[in-house]
This record gives sequence, C-alpha cells and structure tokens, in this order.
Amino acid sequence: MLDRSTYDALTPTPQGDGDGESWLMSYLDVLTLLITLFVLLLSMAGNGQATQGSEYAGVAASEISPAAMRAASSIAPGIKPQTFGLQPRNSGLQPRFRGLEMEGVSVAEGEEGVTLRIDNNLLFASGQAALTARGEDVLKGLVDVLNSFNGSISVEGHTDNVPISTARFPSNWELSTGRAISVLRYLAGNNIPESRLRAIGYADTQPLESNESTEGRATNRRVELLLKSPIE
Repeated sequence: MLDRSTYDALTPTPQGDGDGESWLMSYLDVLTLLITLFVLLLSMAGNGQATQGSEYAGVAASEISPAAMRAASSIAPGIKPQTFGLQPRNSGLQPRFRGLEMEGVSVAEGEEGVTLRIDNNLLFASGQAALTARGEDVLKGLVDVLNSFNGSISVEGHTDNVPISTARFPSNWELSTGRAISVLRYLAGNNIPESRLRAIGYADTQPLESNESTEGRATNRRVELLLKSPIE
C-alpha cells in the first residue's frame, strides 16, 4: 500500500480545461488585428480613388495643408498622400494677375500671353455694343492692373453663330468688332495709352464650346483681353 504523500507525488496534477488552448486565443487576436488593418488599408485606397471627380476634383495639390499631408502619411508606413495628379491653379501666372478672377471673369496664361476673358452678359445687352453700367464696373476693376502692365493689350470680341442683321450691325463681324472698340475706348479713357491698345472682331470663328446648346452659345459670346509682354 502507498501512503498518501507517495500517491500525490506520483499522480500528475490535472490541467485546467482551457490551459492547453491559451496559445490559440493569442493567435486569433493577432489574426483579427491583421485582418482589421488590411480592411482599413483597402478602404483608404478606395476613398482616394472615389474623391477624383467629386468634391476634391477641383482642389489643387498646393491647396492641401501640410498638416493634412503629414496626417495622411502617418496613417501607415509606406502609404503616401495622394494629390490626384492636379497642378496648382495659375502656378505660372504673374502675381499681379492673380486674384482677378470673379464671377464672369477668368484669367489664363498661354503661349501668347495672359488672357482676361469676360462673359458678354457682363458687358453688353443682347445685340448691342454699348457698355452697360455693370460692364463699366467690371472694367473699372481691371484698370489698375492693366495700367501696371507695360505690354500691348489686344481687345478681342467674339459672338455665337446666331445671325444678326441690323442697320448698324449687318453681321456678327460688325457686332464683335463694335464691342471690342467699346471696351478699347473705355480703357483708353482710363489712362491706358492708345498706342498699347488694339481692337479685333472675330465674329463666331473662334468658339470655345459648341453652338448647338444655349450654354455653349453663352460661353462663346465674350470679350477677351490678350496681354502680351513687350519684346526685350
């Protein structure tokens, strides 16, 4: 017969029901964390693609704050913030011309120079070439910048393709030229030397949009001020 102490020493201590599977719980925890991180990264990539063409489609890369850039790059190692391939607006525009954009007035720089494009409905009544009071106010807001510019200013009138035939304007050629001359006279009357000015009428020969729609015709009716720097 074995005494009680000898029996206890020889008999193994029973294990708890869950002690043998404790490593499995830790493994499942790690696996769950990895799956969560993977789903998070996929959702971030999807959001980056979805914002193109939505509310961020018109945001230039230069307009994203440095703090936002740092926050995006710190989300996970190896992930870089996306700028969607956009370039800063008017990035090469001379500082004096920045900020001139307003409702109905846009500014762009091309190979020939800087173009100030003004919607026709800001300047003239339908079928007329006399500046409206509103048109004079718009031009007045541009005079200081134009006076600070030393190059030539080409005032160019454009119409849509709807025919006109009046005693004063037998065709869109006369109408577009008459409107360009009205703008030129206003600028000349505000101390811009006439030697730097010229007026051109293009009628409907240089449309920006299709004349098949009302919106397209409205876009094509415009006056453009082409500013060319002097040749040095």
